[in-house]
Amino acid sequence: MRAIIVANGNIEEGERYDHLVQPGDLVIAADGGTMVAQHLGLEPQVVIGDMDSVSPELRARLERSGCQFIHHPARKDETDTELAIQYALQQGAQELLLLGATGHRLDHALANIFLLGMPELASVKARIITRNTEVWLVRDKLEINGYPGDVVTLLPLGQDAVGVSSEGLEWALHDDTLRFGPARGVSNVMTSSKASITLRKGLLLVLRVKGGAEEKERAELEQLSNNRNADSMRGQ
Repeated sequence: MRAIIVANGNIEEGERYDHLVQPGDLVIAADGGTMVAQHLGLEPQVVIGDMDSVSPELRARLERSGCQFIHHPARKDETDTELAIQYALQQGAQELLLLGATGHRLDHALANIFLLGMPELASVKARIITRNTEVWLVRDKLEINGYPGDVVTLLPLGQDAVGVSSEGLEWALHDDTLRFGPARGVSNVMTSSKASITLRKGLLLVLRVKGGAEEKERAELEQLSNNRNADSMRGQ
């Protein structure tokens, strides 16, 4: 099962992800992520948090549609996004998509990125998606689907990444060590529609910045979604 978790981060005008939702997905909003989900075209099935950022009107509407609200005290050790991840794992999620996880608050963005390092996610496919970037935390191997020209950055997290090898990137790595601190792994480039990365020891933060080809495809998907919404409104 796959869970889509919406955090209370910043999104761009017109940004939508309703095209990502597949049958059987569990859509979870982390408190203020409920409003973000609305802007992204998503209807949460579960809302988790201390509920300090959800308006009574929105809550009432979602409850009428069957959405479940799980309340936690404001004084807690976990962030609302972390609680949402924990809930998704308890429900049996084997894949996580995190939306609205970045924004103007650098501390929140870093905290959400570091959540990918939770030990509970070691055997779960998890990634953060923004309008132009995908983020993974790699413990052993990763396969990336994209487009030639996409920028791929490799950043060791917390310690050196040892035995890093890559295929499908312009500057290939062959059992190399990327030191924690120096920025050697920044701005590599995909040479085909697929790339792979492996490492023997450590943690590797991998970011793919989408290029022009994917931006065009995304714009086409957004236009298709907007057309469907317009057709639906005309039919009411």
